[in-house]
Amino acid sequence: MAATLQEILLAPDNQPQVIADSLTLIDAELADKSGISGNALKLAYKTVSSFASGYVRQMVAEILPHAADRLQPYWTDFRASGGAEFGDYLAKRGDEVAESLLTITDTWAEESDKAIVVKAYRAVRGGAAKHVEAALPRVGDLVLKYAG
Repeated sequence: MAATLQEILLAPDNQPQVIADSLTLIDAELADKSGISGNALKLAYKTVSSFASGYVRQMVAEILPHAADRLQPYWTDFRASGGAEFGDYLAKRGDEVAESLLTITDTWAEESDKAIVVKAYRAVRGGAAKHVEAALPRVGDLVLKYAG
């Protein structure tokens, strides 16, 4: 039986690099943002990053298992379809995939006791789906790097 995304992405040899690659992906996505919503997103990220050294890395590490779970059904379908580019596959299902991934951070925000971080998240949540959708090709490339 093929390994799950959890098994692949969270494998001891892979997980630290997946986290590092995820942080690079976040930085690249932020660099591509412009306009009012892009600036709001950059400000929210700066607020969170300034909140505590290493906080974003910690959150990526905590969210990664949940993201792997959310992406698993898409990965299974993608593999069965014989597709070549997982990022394209995800992008074609952008609304659905973005909302599925955002349920992770929505749940986190409901349970967090970090008021300033939750406030920053809520300030950008309304437009978050379009930003997540824009990142899906890079997310797919990241997954393929390890699971390809």
